[in-house]
Parts: sequence; structure tokens; C-alpha cells
Amino acid sequence: MVKTTVYLEPDTALDLKQLATAEGRSQAELIRDALGDYTRRKKRPAIPGLGEFDSGQSNISEQAENILKKASLAGKWRRARGAGR
Repeated sequence: MVKTTVYLEPDTALDLKQLATAEGRSQAELIRDALGDYTRRKKRPAIPGLGEFDSGQSNISEQAENILKKASLAGKWRRARGAGR
């Protein structure tokens, strides 16, 4: 686990303390459970550019090496200087 600090409004802190006492659980456990539920429900942001283009072909990933090689030979794509092999 990773330790972190959270600042709460006084009313929220009191509610949390009372809830923890009533349930016989620690405040940290309640916070972990609540944040875990929240982050699982939230939709993660899409990767930029993912799904924005359609080549009309379904086997592009299988052809990636050949496509990049042709682009490199045509001068349309180059390996960055200092990049490893």
C-alpha cells in the first residue's frame, strides 16, 4: 500500500469517524473501499487517436513492419537520431 494524506471538511471527518465506529472498521478501510468503488466506476479516458482512423483493412497490425519499412524507404518516416535499433 501507498500512504497518502487527504484533507476533509470537518463535517465529513466527523461523519467518517462515526461511520467507522458504527461499523467497527477503521477510517482508512472505509476510505480505501470508497475510493476503490469510485475509481472502478469511473470511465478511463480513451487513448488519444485510438479508433479515429479506418484504413478499411483488418490486418494492418500484421503488416506493420512492412508498412514502416516502405515508409522509411520512401523517406516518409525516419528513426529518430540516437534511437536504439
